[in-house]
This record gives sequence, C-alpha cells and structure tokens, in this order.
Amino acid sequence: MARQSMREEIVDAAIDQFHTYGFNAAGVKDITDAAGVPKGSFYNHFESKEALAVIALERYGSTRRLAELAETSVPALRRLREHFAFLREENESRDYTRGCLIGDFGNEISDHSPVIREAVEASLRTWAAAIAGAIADGQREGTIRASIDPNITARFIIAAWEGSLTTMRAERTSTALDEFFSVVFDSLLA
Repeated sequence: MARQSMREEIVDAAIDQFHTYGFNAAGVKDITDAAGVPKGSFYNHFESKEALAVIALERYGSTRRLAELAETSVPALRRLREHFAFLREENESRDYTRGCLIGDFGNEISDHSPVIREAVEASLRTWAAAIAGAIADGQREGTIRASIDPNITARFIIAAWEGSLTTMRAERTSTALDEFFSVVFDSLLA
C-alpha cells in the first residue's frame, strides 16, 4: 500500500500557524502537530520552513478572490468594493486578530529571507495588477476618476489596506477599516 501524502495537511496547518503566530513563532513541530502528522513528514515534502512559507503564501494568495476583480460582467467599482468587503468580513470574523498573511510576512521576515521577500513581492505585484485592471475598467466605464494612474493607485490602495489592518489589530475595532472604505471609495476613486 502506498504511503499517504500529508503535504496538503501540512500546508493548511502552516497557513493557519503562520497567520496566527507569525513565521518566527510557528515552528515546524507546531505546524506538524497542528496537521496531525509526525515531524518527519515535514521533511518528506519540504526542504525548509522557508520553502513551506512560500507555498503557504501562494496558497493564501489564491484565496483572495483576485479573479473576481477581472469579472467584467460586474461594474468595476462594485468589484473593488466587494473585494475589500470580503477581506474586511474575514478580518472582522477573526475579531481583528490576524490581518493579511502577505503583509505579515512582508513586515516580519522579508528583510531576513530573500526567498520570502521575493514571494511577498510577487504576491503584491499580482494583487496590484488585479486592482489596477479593475480601476482601468472603471475609468473606461466612467465610474472611476480618469485622472488617476491605475497602477500607482492600486499600489497605494494595497499600502493603505495593509496599514489599516495594522491599526485595526492594534485597536481591535473596525474604525480603520471604516476610514479605508471612506477614503478609497468616497474620495480617491470617486
């Protein structure tokens, strides 16, 4: 009988452990314990904790619903608002305790790990491109100001979102998220 792969269980557990405790505080044993697998299983699937972190970051990014930002059957401004509403609801459901794994890794470990820094940069680039595409669609529709650069604005919106998450976590309230929605959707894009 073939040995069952525990790779997916380890990746799922790693996302949760990294997101809850951070890269440095989440040890390999913590991850394998959370996955319910022996520690040795980790090294059957991953050459290092950094390699697992890159995969966890990619998997996390795939759950951000970026494809919905390109859904042209939905007005662009609505797509953008729904995207950030999804992210907001996710954070509110966790009582303002987590934030974004991309931003967390960017703040915690990217200065110390070129591999993770590159993965964070790629994640941010992919996210910004999806937002910029929706902004450009909105400009063509006439619902988003034509005077803003979609790429610069997308990067700014992500930076504002990540900063809002930091404030949200510190305050344990939705105030920073309310302010993000107000500034981005009522002023910047309008």
